[in-house]
Amino acid sequence: MTIQIGDTVPDGVLFESLGYSDENHCPMRPSQVKVADALKGRRIVVFGLPGAFTPTCSGKHLPGYVARLDQFKAKRVDEIWCVAVNDGYVMAVWGRDQKADGKIRMLGDGNCTWTQALGLEVDSSVGGMGLRMRRFSMLVDDGVVKQLNVEQPLKFEVSDAETMLKQLG
Repeated sequence: MTIQIGDTVPDGVLFESLGYSDENHCPMRPSQVKVADALKGRRIVVFGLPGAFTPTCSGKHLPGYVARLDQFKAKRVDEIWCVAVNDGYVMAVWGRDQKADGKIRMLGDGNCTWTQALGLEVDSSVGGMGLRMRRFSMLVDDGVVKQLNVEQPLKFEVSDAETMLKQLG
């Protein structure tokens, strides 16, 4: 069942790499982020997308949130999370490429476990991508979903930064 407004976000583990190795400039080993702990007592915008380095994700979705970070902060958002079914290493390099370092938390759900707990998985095997996350955005306040925008397949109309900013008032 898909997560709904008013639901408590399911706990899970995401992976985040912070920093880069001096010797090879690759991301450091990703650490575990326990979702319930990270959401506790905080107001967080989470947006999910099919994958790092894909056209809409790289050209529109992530850049929209990076460009409007100050506007989200002005509306009392503590953090913005970008989540995809990629590993923490890939998310880190993509975040660096998109100039999101230190702005947006780039979190990997490489095994699609949290994505499935949210009920937001999509089978993209036809395109060679396997199970992925549906494109969405949500406002989470102390672990409870307050806003939720789930895109129809192959669309990018309601999970963008502008829509979420309007919903924050």
